[in-house]
Amino acid sequence: MNNIGYSYLFWAACLLGLSGCHRIYNGKIFTGLVWLFTYGLFGVGQFIDLLLIPSMVEEHNTKVRAKLGISSQGVPLYHSNGAIAMKASVPQTRQQLMLALLKAASVKGGKLSVTQGVMATGASFAEVEETMKEMLKTGYVSVDNHPETGIVIYDFHEL
Repeated sequence: MNNIGYSYLFWAACLLGLSGCHRIYNGKIFTGLVWLFTYGLFGVGQFIDLLLIPSMVEEHNTKVRAKLGISSQGVPLYHSNGAIAMKASVPQTRQQLMLALLKAASVKGGKLSVTQGVMATGASFAEVEETMKEMLKTGYVSVDNHPETGIVIYDFHEL
């Protein structure tokens, strides 16, 4: 969290020819550099910032608190038990899963492994493997092995 006192101290750096340090300190990088190269907008902007520093510090601290998930009183805004939250996905129908696998295979040159299918669709390994086997039975795909790794590759003929 930024301190108003330090901001005023950085503002005083304009006496040494370093205008805009207080803006950079408070996260306003672009305008801080403009102030630095124009001597605080020819002194006018630097002088006006004397009045704006408290709101600049508060704005910066509010943004930092929001990123950290902390209220202005220092209380966490959400409860976390340390576990990583997973986004719940809507279960796909078999038809939607087949379509997603076809699109993924199209991007991969007509060949797709189960792992690539899982990555592309977000479905479980069991769901993807079962769907691929179903497509194999109906003749939409054939099975091959990768020549170097031996991984099972499903070859989509029409892609």
